[in-house]
Amino acid sequence: MRNLTNYHSHCSFCDGHADPEVFVLEAIRQNFSSYGFSSHAPLPFSTHWSLKMDDLNNYVETILALKKKYESQIELYLGLEIDYLTDSHNPSADLFQNLPLDYRIGSVHLVEDAFGELADLDVKADLFKEKIATRFDNDLRRTVIAYFDKLMRMLDAGGFDIIGHADKISMNASACDPSVVSQNWYLAKIKEYFSLIAEKQVIMEINTKAYPDKGFFFPNLNHFDLIRQLGIRVQVNSDAHYPEKINDGRDAALDSLKSAGIKEVWELHKGVWTPVAIR
Repeated sequence: MRNLTNYHSHCSFCDGHADPEVFVLEAIRQNFSSYGFSSHAPLPFSTHWSLKMDDLNNYVETILALKKKYESQIELYLGLEIDYLTDSHNPSADLFQNLPLDYRIGSVHLVEDAFGELADLDVKADLFKEKIATRFDNDLRRTVIAYFDKLMRMLDAGGFDIIGHADKISMNASACDPSVVSQNWYLAKIKEYFSLIAEKQVIMEINTKAYPDKGFFFPNLNHFDLIRQLGIRVQVNSDAHYPEKINDGRDAALDSLKSAGIKEVWELHKGVWTPVAIR
């Protein structure tokens, strides 16, 4: 089997579209060696996409029960995708550190707008363009830099194992200005940001969620050579919200990593992060 693992997925506890056991059964059917759940962690306000605080314990108990039920067939892992909001609400907070998690994904979806309010930038391109115009003074460059600066604050705070969809804003930013990802200021910011990822020694996922429909990996394929140069540890995750999509884009991502000279991915084996040659 070709590195059949996935550690970024969402089930019905957050914005996924099936019960967690349905994902487990599909992973077993496809002969995955390990599979991890990473529901969006609770936020201090209501959203349609994150776990509710009242459901957090049930989520933990449900995944732990599935781990035991299917332990002879697949290695299952309990994680959370945790947003960096502020110095007090982020993956390093006691709330998340005290949970019996196997791993934590650190992500940024929300960025402070020109009015000091949080704006969700993980939206469809048309809405993103509208938000840039109405909430960010129509300043795409400043918005993109603010996004990466927030990710770097998250890296400094620590408390997580995997950095989620490292440059996801690049897809929507490119919809506003196709040249943005090749501009000097953008490339300089990416180098600064990726250098910090390498320094902190967190794992960078190659997120394939947008690849089948949009042809985008996060991080962008153009950055794979920099990832190799900096020696950043990588893994391939599908960020699946539907059981049938748990393996989407994996082969293309693995082929692209090999073409860039990256020879291994990091997988959980018996609870330990382990480098495994790309097959």
